[in-house]
Amino acid sequence: MQTGKPQSLEPGVRQSKFAIALEGVTDSTMSLKILIVEDDTPSLELMCEVLASVEAEIRPVDDSEEAAALVRKERFDGIFLDLQMPKMHGFELASRIRQSPWNKSTPIIVVTGREDRKTMQEAFKAGATFFLQKPIDRQKLLRLFRTARGTMFENRRRFVRVPLKTEVVCDIRGQIIKGTSWNISPAGILFEAAHLRPGDQVRLSFRLPPNKITINAVGMVVRVDERQRAGVQFVHIDDAGRNGIRELVDRLGT
Repeated sequence: MQTGKPQSLEPGVRQSKFAIALEGVTDSTMSLKILIVEDDTPSLELMCEVLASVEAEIRPVDDSEEAAALVRKERFDGIFLDLQMPKMHGFELASRIRQSPWNKSTPIIVVTGREDRKTMQEAFKAGATFFLQKPIDRQKLLRLFRTARGTMFENRRRFVRVPLKTEVVCDIRGQIIKGTSWNISPAGILFEAAHLRPGDQVRLSFRLPPNKITINAVGMVVRVDERQRAGVQFVHIDDAGRNGIRELVDRLGT
């Protein structure tokens, strides 16, 4: 999903797309949840120490297969990924992250000792957002984090949920199911409706307060809980609908 030519930043740090810098963010309620996938113990310890010092919540993993399982069930604000991992190569793990329901858009920072153009092109093709060259030192990592955290916060904003009670009309393969929503975010909606299963593609129609504008969206069911509440991730929604949801989230989520 990442496109465009990577831009040059500080030596050893490259970025594949636009980032919004959020300087001076120290509030613990704004801490970022970071997954670090690195099998070199000194590098892993250094990255954990440095990122913890800037109030990040760290999940260190030294096994790429364990990391692949984690990204399928947890959302992270950012993922640091060493390319040269045993069992599963970093390119393969990056591709799996981009295919996961929770981390399709999570910024990925590829960490590697290689800096040739082919490696960079393959990394960005696999889904990398940033590129950090080894050897890692404290200042280089801090510069990268200051650059990347704006993108991380912006991506997190897509998943901020606010309460919403409204009727949802769901069309699945021509069958109409009606339910009631529980909450909504710019990325998706949770609503109560029977007979839905993860993987179902659905067409949704519902109204947003206070102006009762009608939202029409295509989505994918990513989870169904024991109360028959379906979590649907939006796949397509028009600009008016997207802006209406963002305005609602901004108004109720602050």
